[in-house]
Amino acid sequence: MRDDENLTDERPTFVTHLECSATGVRYPADELHNLSRERKPLIVRYDLDGVKKALSKEALARRPSDLWRYRELLPVRRARDIVSLGEPVTPLLALPRLAKGLHAGEILVKDESRLPTGSFKARGIALAVSMAKALGVAHMAMPTNGNAGAALSAYASRAGIKTTVFCPADTPEVNVREIALQGARVYRVNGLIDDCGKIVAEGAAKAGWFDTSTLKEPYRIEGKKTMGLELAEQLGWQLPDVILYPTGGGTGLIGMWKAFAELEAIGFIGAKRPRMVAVQAAGCAPIVRAYEAGEEHAPRWEDAHTVAAGIRVPQAIGDFLILRAVRESGGFAIAVKDEAITAAVDEVARAEGLLLCPEGAATYAALKQGLADGRIGRDARAVLFNCATGLKYPLPPSDRTLDRSRPINFAAL
Repeated sequence: MRDDENLTDERPTFVTHLECSATGVRYPADELHNLSRERKPLIVRYDLDGVKKALSKEALARRPSDLWRYRELLPVRRARDIVSLGEPVTPLLALPRLAKGLHAGEILVKDESRLPTGSFKARGIALAVSMAKALGVAHMAMPTNGNAGAALSAYASRAGIKTTVFCPADTPEVNVREIALQGARVYRVNGLIDDCGKIVAEGAAKAGWFDTSTLKEPYRIEGKKTMGLELAEQLGWQLPDVILYPTGGGTGLIGMWKAFAELEAIGFIGAKRPRMVAVQAAGCAPIVRAYEAGEEHAPRWEDAHTVAAGIRVPQAIGDFLILRAVRESGGFAIAVKDEAITAAVDEVARAEGLLLCPEGAATYAALKQGLADGRIGRDARAVLFNCATGLKYPLPPSDRTLDRSRPINFAAL
């Protein structure tokens, strides 16, 4: 296999089967699947010994800096099935002023806003749509709080696949218009994202849509795990001490935990793992409640509300996988108030020039809280995930004006 091959070339892949995340029962690859028979998420498995022989760090370093550089650990078998909008490796940005002010170690932000459609949803959806194309799906549907629907609309349109999207009635206007403009039929629903999910499930049964809901198909995890692959490579194959991740459905947290296991199996990293911290909003914190109660599953959170719409997920089908990763890593789940989220957006923008989305800001608020209560050490290297561009969300007003026809007091400006 050439290291300079392009996306039109055929290349070997290493998928062996899919596996029920609850029972370990195997399912054949190269067939269309949603959940397992036990109604649990399916996980993609690889011939990792084969990957270890086929891929080296040196070969990887010579490849283009995009998501598809990790092809041996991705499920798309034929390059012609790849649906791409140019997914770059996203930057890892330090926050030195804020770290100094907090008397903290190193604070790094993985800025996912640089991805197509402006959010990390592009990673999972790129893989989901590519595999849908490979397996002959004609019509995809999903519930969304905004960014996932925008990504699905864009990637499915590029693949020539029809899409239908349902979102809560209070979804930010920019998201709804983005979804519609990029080709999907989008409907506002008088409910939350899990209410929208019920409509998708019914439509899948009655109209033959393919249900692309979080963790109800196997491949969004594979796209999201590339965050962990990139992070490890960007840090010289040394993982950070702690990762703070905005957690709604939790696909990215689950995916990164899977990525680290696969990287160790192919010899790219050792046994060290970061502490995984699931960050939720105080108005919708089912994972935090289950973590603190020592439970394996997280019952539905009633009356869910938060300014961070992307993590307003009352019940996650992958709850046990999120909690497993958090506990195995020695991490924790934490809830932050909306006031702290809003303050974090302002603080990071003014101190470091980085405009976080509310969900990304929640991780900074959680870091401050964790440093204050001692759950995060002052010398820790912490990675925060900014999952979308802050430009998609309402911004505070700025109402200063200047009359150019009058004398200007420059000293007062």
